[in-house]
Amino acid sequence: MSKRSPRSEQEALVALLREIRSDAGLRQIDLAEKLGQPQPFVSRYESGERRLDILELRQVCRAVGITFAEFAARLERLLP
Repeated sequence: MSKRSPRSEQEALVALLREIRSDAGLRQIDLAEKLGQPQPFVSRYESGERRLDILELRQVCRAVGITFAEFAARLERLLP
């Protein structure tokens, strides 16, 4: 079993979070409004400064129009 680098996994996660927002045609401010959060909330998790809990991640997925399961599958394909 290979050992995964937490840093590269975190980088893959934040890259995917940015990608799903962009694919949905949303700016950070647009997504923040859908989530009922200020824009820095989105900026912080997209930069890796803040981590989302699983319920917050589910809300992000719903706001951009993908299922949590689809997000998880896409993330798995990106991880080493």
